[in-house]
Amino acid sequence: MENALAEIGVFGGSGFYSLFDNDSDRQEKWVETPYGLPSDKVVIGKIAGRKVAFLPRHGANHQYPPHVINYRANVWAMKSLGVTRVIAPCAAGSLKKEVGLGHFVVCDQFVDRTTGRIDTFYDGPIATHVSSAEPYCPEMRKVAYEAGKEAGITMHETGTVVVIQGPRFSSKAESRWFTGQGWEVINMTQFPEVHLVKELEMCVVNISLITDYDAGLIGVEPVNHSEVVKVFTQNLSNLRTLLVKLIEKLPAKRSKCECGEALKHARF
Repeated sequence: MENALAEIGVFGGSGFYSLFDNDSDRQEKWVETPYGLPSDKVVIGKIAGRKVAFLPRHGANHQYPPHVINYRANVWAMKSLGVTRVIAPCAAGSLKKEVGLGHFVVCDQFVDRTTGRIDTFYDGPIATHVSSAEPYCPEMRKVAYEAGKEAGITMHETGTVVVIQGPRFSSKAESRWFTGQGWEVINMTQFPEVHLVKELEMCVVNISLITDYDAGLIGVEPVNHSEVVKVFTQNLSNLRTLLVKLIEKLPAKRSKCECGEALKHARF
């Protein structure tokens, strides 16, 4: 899209509410969508010469908890601006001790444990079944991992994120169950966000910044929100560094993924 206002979109998570602090050329824009307004104004600026749109998924004042975020409006807003690639970082908990505080996990799978969230753009009249076998873009995942390693960040190249409903954290029993399944990461916002991005044929990558150990891990204190924000804030500079490197390293055109053809085999 030659006249696109942005080519890359970034969703900000808990503790990450701004991206262009020193960019005097940035513009703020409310984007109307068929699904209502997104969580906040979209801020558009440039990073490494690339046009980037930033939207805090919880709102700039963290006014929307995970279970009430208007995910469809947020994702549609990005698409309407011309975005073809979405970076979706988030604060997350660890389900394994070897996935430590301050580590970054480039997730390749999710498990949905949410309830009642609207999770599709396709309610008919054409039946549309978009595959979620490979929910995250393989090209973007590879670039994100390499960018993190270059920045000296402890990275995990793969991981499964289990997405819980929120706003409560897990019980110890639930947490032990998730760990027992072999999953690495726990979060409250990756679903339906990631799948909605794919339904609109955009690429998406998740970068989970580990802020806490989940409650079911033996020998660790149960999670609380203040500690999550504290650890996230301490590692925010690492996240910003990774994002800049990732945006710099992304090829100009998508060629090594099939994200742009997600609807090709999704309809009868």
